[in-house]
Amino acid sequence: MHVQVVLFDGFDLMDALAPYEVFAAAAMYAGGAITLELVSAEGKRSVPSGMKGPAIEAQAALDPSRSGIILVPGGSGKPEGDSEDAVPSILRLAMESDLTALMERALENEHITVATVCGGSLVLAMGGLLEGRYAVTNHLGMSALGATGAIPIEARVVEDGHRLVSGGGVTSGLDVALYLVEREVGPQIASAVEKLFEYERRGTVWRAQGIVPINFAASSDASAEDLVIPVGDAASDEDPKIEGTWQTTIATPIGKMSVMLHISMKDGSIRGTAKQGDEVDELLNPTWDGRQLTWTQKVKKPMRLNLKFEVKVHGDVMSGTAKAGMLPSSKVTGRRVH
Repeated sequence: MHVQVVLFDGFDLMDALAPYEVFAAAAMYAGGAITLELVSAEGKRSVPSGMKGPAIEAQAALDPSRSGIILVPGGSGKPEGDSEDAVPSILRLAMESDLTALMERALENEHITVATVCGGSLVLAMGGLLEGRYAVTNHLGMSALGATGAIPIEARVVEDGHRLVSGGGVTSGLDVALYLVEREVGPQIASAVEKLFEYERRGTVWRAQGIVPINFAASSDASAEDLVIPVGDAASDEDPKIEGTWQTTIATPIGKMSVMLHISMKDGSIRGTAKQGDEVDELLNPTWDGRQLTWTQKVKKPMRLNLKFEVKVHGDVMSGTAKAGMLPSSKVTGRRVH
């Protein structure tokens, strides 16, 4: 079994090197049944870690055609914000590199298991690679993970099928690697590594199998899939009008997006679409209380996200914010053009 541990600028040292040590110890005990290397999307190079930490040498280029395991760590930096040393910015830059295309190929290769630690799942998710798949990340990024279309699961380690394994916070990298060692080369090797490290794997690996637990907190709210929401009496003839075609701009930390909104009202209900380039999507759950318009919208550029919008209308001018999980709020401005 060959293991490739991915490095990118700003990677978290423990996310990458803790699993590396687990696999290295397993290779020692397994007599060469495991090989491993540090790789990067760009090839052999010195890769700086986050928080002004030491640079680590990537030994080779990431190869999505080589069978085995590819492990993607998260980033290390300020937990929020849009500065260069903030985790969201570090993960975004990793997503915008060649890593996304290479990992897309890896996920399509049935002979590869993709593993992530902490923000590593967000790197893949922001590139649109985890839509509809179960995954976990650091607790600070769970809402952002869900905003990308992935299905966030509150567990220490999550396995989606047999070829995607994700871990939560930083130390979960030990658990991800130990689980994969046990799965691939057996419990005796995994047990020997645990004894060597004086660490026992934590938590049950979550899978979408067996009896589903009863959700005692489930509410009787209307389905989130209902795209037509009654407006009620809040929107009277005296309220600002929201119908029409709106040319809007979303000023995100990674660039401006131009989106054309078409909003209509019929029988007290709101319908709408958003056009971004050649893509046209329904506005999800649009609501209008006479003062504020809210909806959820899927965008694919500059990254795949489910954005929650909150805007106010003053005549023919629209202003407000759009937000996805822990990512910074983006300013929304618009003008009615029809």
